[in-house]
Amino acid sequence: MASEAFEDIVADFEFLEDWEDRYRYVIDQGKAMAPLDEALKVPATKVDGCASQVWLHPTIEGGVFTFEGESDAMIVNGLIAVLRALYVDLPVEAVGQVDAPAELARLGLNDHLSAQRSNGLRAMIERIRKVSAESL
Repeated sequence: MASEAFEDIVADFEFLEDWEDRYRYVIDQGKAMAPLDEALKVPATKVDGCASQVWLHPTIEGGVFTFEGESDAMIVNGLIAVLRALYVDLPVEAVGQVDAPAELARLGLNDHLSAQRSNGLRAMIERIRKVSAESL
């Protein structure tokens, strides 16, 4: 079910054996994203449950799901990039079918994120799933 972009991340993670290198890779993924327009950093796009500030701005055009996002924490920005690779450009009805915890477990993130970061990641996934479900 994972996109080619997510599969590329999985392959890169398998190549990088050291977790410090993997963290740097995730951070670099976040740095490569375009910044979120300041006008979109409003309470309606803010994700509750994250230790850092996180904004997600999902859009659905022609039945296809996409989102932009940003965080004030570099690692979280990278996690947003990983989630984008997992969800962006899926048909909106397929978003709820993605087993995000299982896909992310392939990266081993569950064992290497703090409890706060894991909670924030779950909150972002829930926001994505909720928005897509509301549009059906």
